[in-house]
Amino acid sequence: MAGPLDGVRILDLTSNFMGPYASLLLADMGADVCKIESRDGDTTRNIGPSRNPGMGPIFLHLNRNKRSLVLDLKHPDGIAALKRMAQAADVLLYSMRPHTMARLGVGYEDVRKLNPRIIYCGAFGFGQNGPYATRPAYDDLIQAAVGMPVLQSRKSGPPAYVATAVADRVVGMATSNAVAMALYRREKTGIGQQVFVPMMETFAHFVLGDHLYGHTFVPPIGDWGYARMMNPDRRPYRTRDGYIGVNVYADHHWKRFFVLSGHPEMAEDPRFNNIGGRTEHIAQLYAFLADVFETRTTAEWVSTLTEADIPVIEMNTPETVIDDPHMKAVGFFAEQDHPSEGRIRTLGIAQEWSQSVPELRHPAPRLGEHSVALLTEYGFSRAEIDGMLRSGGVHAPETDTVPQSRNVLDQEN
Repeated sequence: MAGPLDGVRILDLTSNFMGPYASLLLADMGADVCKIESRDGDTTRNIGPSRNPGMGPIFLHLNRNKRSLVLDLKHPDGIAALKRMAQAADVLLYSMRPHTMARLGVGYEDVRKLNPRIIYCGAFGFGQNGPYATRPAYDDLIQAAVGMPVLQSRKSGPPAYVATAVADRVVGMATSNAVAMALYRREKTGIGQQVFVPMMETFAHFVLGDHLYGHTFVPPIGDWGYARMMNPDRRPYRTRDGYIGVNVYADHHWKRFFVLSGHPEMAEDPRFNNIGGRTEHIAQLYAFLADVFETRTTAEWVSTLTEADIPVIEMNTPETVIDDPHMKAVGFFAEQDHPSEGRIRTLGIAQEWSQSVPELRHPAPRLGEHSVALLTEYGFSRAEIDGMLRSGGVHAPETDTVPQSRNVLDQEN
């Protein structure tokens, strides 16, 4: 069944994590994503173990449902091909800084003249009206810029980054939302537009909604930071034989928990009988929880708390989550035969749709695997394609004579 974005053509000039995650979400919803790469390919192709060069695990997960076209954007034929394709595309998505796009001759005004209906979306480091506008940006930098490592330090000591590309993926989700909303607007008005999704501002909105806290008010009426989230004891709790995640949150949860833990008197203690008191005395409360959970096994706690309708779950590792009974029941993990990589494990599409059901149409592409097919679909003749292959403006796997060129698409965000 065709997904909700079936028929939408996207030229994807992104690389690394953030942009490809945005285009992945759009591709999973049925969009026809043309992943435009340099001869060297997206940098994530070479991260992690692989059976063949350029087909590492991160790339495989970020780039399914896309097709790969290799263009040399420093070559006249390559940039000419991109401009011609833009005339037939619905979306041009990029993660280079805007001045780089303008220097290549594919800034918004250049592309809009070719296709006024196009959605021209850039996801990059910083808003263009501030002093950081031309700076490069990566996930680590953006985490640091909005204070995430300091928030983590309240839990773990020295400032530390979160152990996943959280800024890249949050901004990637925001970018896919922006593209979808711009497409909806175009359906109503017939008019395309330019959209910027800056990393620093987008991630600041994500983080500071929790942690601006007392500085929400002018002048401040308290410190920054939601104390419960930063407390060192806000973590999976050790049991007698493992770990569990527990969120005793609402008043009725706490009343039940105090009884089940053998401390019913705490339900009447003004320090703990309402959310205001618990927030003020969160360190004492979490220390109490840490001690209590070590008195029983994981299975005992999961059974007891589940029966009492107190949120609890056994802690997984990235290895054991594959065998989690819930994930198995919903079919989140599947296996697929990749044409070049053999048997691989895939991550499911999390949403459920009653109509226009999204699906895994094809696995991540080899570098330039679809160069000829995509150019043909965008209206190029075989003679034109052969000419670009000979000149080096385009590369396909069966052609190995294209000269090396600087990797424009693998610049920083």
